[in-house]
Amino acid sequence: MTALLILFAVLGGIGALLTVTLLRRGGGRTDTADGMLQEQRALRQAKADRVSFGLGAHNSPPTASDNYIHRKGRP
Repeated sequence: MTALLILFAVLGGIGALLTVTLLRRGGGRTDTADGMLQEQRALRQAKADRVSFGLGAHNSPPTASDNYIHRKGRP
């Protein structure tokens, strides 16, 4: 019984430590210009992906206007 209580105490302590670490980090946006440009590119990419890979696109053939054709790095 004591071993089980020690196990739960250790797991709870690790969980509390991880929570405190994540809260101290702060989830704010970046302050550098490079970071902001990366965020903007990621947001544009996410928007394009939502449009391209929506429910209506799964059963239709690709067209010349699909976003994946115009992306860099894609075959």
